[in-house]
Amino acid sequence: MHLRPAINSDLEILYQHQADDEAIHMAAFTSEDPYDKEAYLKKWNRLLNDETINLQVIIVADEIIGCVGKYIMDGKAEITYAIDKKYWSQGWATKAVIDFLSIEKTRPLHAHVAFDNLGSQKVLEKAEFKKIGSMMSYAKARGKEIVEFIYVLE
Repeated sequence: MHLRPAINSDLEILYQHQADDEAIHMAAFTSEDPYDKEAYLKKWNRLLNDETINLQVIIVADEIIGCVGKYIMDGKAEITYAIDKKYWSQGWATKAVIDFLSIEKTRPLHAHVAFDNLGSQKVLEKAEFKKIGSMMSYAKARGKEIVEFIYVLE
């Protein structure tokens, strides 16, 4: 497995990964319409040119299986990651996040995860993020407020 900076031509594959019903449910905090391909491509084409964004694709056996990145939200650096569902529970997200942290040195780095996304919580904890709290947040993918856990890596 290795990481490389994302490029515009990767976005089609990344869109397909995130446009999965189960992936959307687990992510919980999604865009207004996570199936809107045009909006997804437009947003990420713009963000790839933003110097505050560090988006890396995760490659296994010459196949893009996901992405990991850092972005700024409300003045805080945040981590995000997503893996194609067929690669879930194989350790790739954990390895990718840990490898990404050796590239992306911004600290503190924050993460937010749905209370029931146990896989993502494990990824963060294995990468030495600490759970520092929780809050109720509106999860667009679920159409209701849910508990969101807040993690930080100092």
